[in-house]
This record gives sequence, C-alpha cells and structure tokens, in this order.
Amino acid sequence: MTHIRPATRADVATILEFIRGLAEYEKMLHEVKITEADIAEALFGPSPKVFCDMAEANGMAVGYALWFYNFSTFEGGHGLYLEDIYVAPEARGTGAGLALMRHLARRCRDEGLRRLEWQVLDWNSVAIGFYDRLGADAEPTWILRRLSGEALGKLAA
Repeated sequence: MTHIRPATRADVATILEFIRGLAEYEKMLHEVKITEADIAEALFGPSPKVFCDMAEANGMAVGYALWFYNFSTFEGGHGLYLEDIYVAPEARGTGAGLALMRHLARRCRDEGLRRLEWQVLDWNSVAIGFYDRLGADAEPTWILRRLSGEALGKLAA
C-alpha cells in the first residue's frame, strides 16, 4: 500500500536522488545542476512557489511528485502543473505512480483547480501508456519553447 505525504526538509537528499534518477532515465543526467540547498530553498524557504509530495511504501520513500500552480486564461482559473513524477525502479508497477496522480487529481478537485498538466518525452512509451490509461489527453498541436542561458540573458539585456 502506497502512502502519499507532503515532503519535509528531511526528504531533501532523497528528492535530489530521485531527480537524478529521473534525469538518468530520461538520458539527461548531464543537465542536472540542482543541489540539496536549491531544493531546500525552493520547497521550504520563506515563500515557496513549488511543492512536493512523497510516495512511501513500508515506511520508505519510493517516489515523488513536484508541482506548482499555474493559470489558464482560457479556462479562467488556476491549475496544477506537474513538473516531475518519478517512482524508483524497484517500486514501479506497485501503484505508487497511480497513487501520486490520484493525490494530485484530488488536490485539483478539492481546490477547484481546472487542470492538471504535465509533459512527457515522446519516446517514453511506458509513461505515455500510463497517462493514456488515466484518460489524459495529448496536446499534439502545442510545441514547447524555452529561453535559457545565453539566449535568455540576451533577451533580458
């Protein structure tokens, strides 16, 4: 049985371990720059703008969901954006991912949020199948764009 609870400061090292595990799975480990201090400040600093829930089985953390609130002008209301969801390899198939998604869906329902959104890599057929089974719609006409690093600095100058 999986239990979902809010992350605490004591989870920071585990969250970093899970972020690195997710990045390794996504073949992006070389892009991970976040530190335990960054996680602690983001989640537990004076004015957090991002939140994290932990999945536990038998008293051990087996996964996490990191999310924040967004806003849809078309819907006219807030939603929840799921930045990361990860379940440790040894806990996959146990229902931990489903428990995290149900927890977030209930938060949306209970807070009157209009959407639960996330992205998935186009090659991740296992995750895509999982999301399809949840009834999630794909948004194939939307293309993610990003400014970072030098390009972001140049535009800001």
